[in-house]
Amino acid sequence: MEINAVTVFCGSRQGADPQYERDAAQLGRLIAEAGLKLIYGGGNKGLMCALANAALQTGGKVTGVIPQVLIEWEQQHTGLTELIVTGDIHQRKKLMYGLCDAAIVLPGGYGSLDELFEMLTWNQLNIHNKKIFVLNTAGYYRHLEAHILKMEAEGFLYGRSEERIVFSNSPEALMSSIND
Repeated sequence: MEINAVTVFCGSRQGADPQYERDAAQLGRLIAEAGLKLIYGGGNKGLMCALANAALQTGGKVTGVIPQVLIEWEQQHTGLTELIVTGDIHQRKKLMYGLCDAAIVLPGGYGSLDELFEMLTWNQLNIHNKKIFVLNTAGYYRHLEAHILKMEAEGFLYGRSEERIVFSNSPEALMSSIND
């Protein structure tokens, strides 16, 4: 499947390691340079902001999707190509999935994990067949990758995990995987 648009899920906070923000910005630049449309959560804080600003500064097209309830919480980005406000978080996730050809997950909190696992579940149930990429900056998702392999080894997954999810340790490696 040709990839023209990617949805990126990531933290609305910076995290403790400055590398998270550097990698988010680098990924934003690489997405824009590749001519891909970026869809993300619409926030103007944390990794979300670094990602979107870098893509915009590189000439990329960026669509933010934010639920009404999070406009004040996440301080929506006002300089985007497009900002879509949804009624709730569930509409937001469904729309973000629908707008993309592939999904990328960066370091983040509960919301990022919720989005990752919902995408994986929908993929396993054949609701969609979009590839999912995880940026494992500074080993952030090392334990999660090991746990997914454990679920596979214990017979709880349908199919091999690498058919649905690809872990990469740098923005460059991730973008190379998308283009494969």
